[in-house]
Amino acid sequence: MNLWLLFAAIILLSMLPCIWVCLTGRIMERFVALQMAQVLTALVLLLCAQGYQRDIYYDVVLVLSVLAFASGLVYLRFLERWL
Repeated sequence: MNLWLLFAAIILLSMLPCIWVCLTGRIMERFVALQMAQVLTALVLLLCAQGYQRDIYYDVVLVLSVLAFASGLVYLRFLERWL
């Protein structure tokens, strides 16, 4: 395990509060926690790509970043019914 993967594991552990808020928070708090978890996931995948020295993971992060923005808009549209 190199330094990149160690930092990826630490950031992955920092995602636990986001998951907790997604499960127990109010609607807008859930949305913010979901967006934060998506950013942290992209960062973990970037660190894994560097740690494993696999270039294909960079493409996965790019697709995840684009889809994370779109999924956030869809999620807000769905939540708009209850706001």
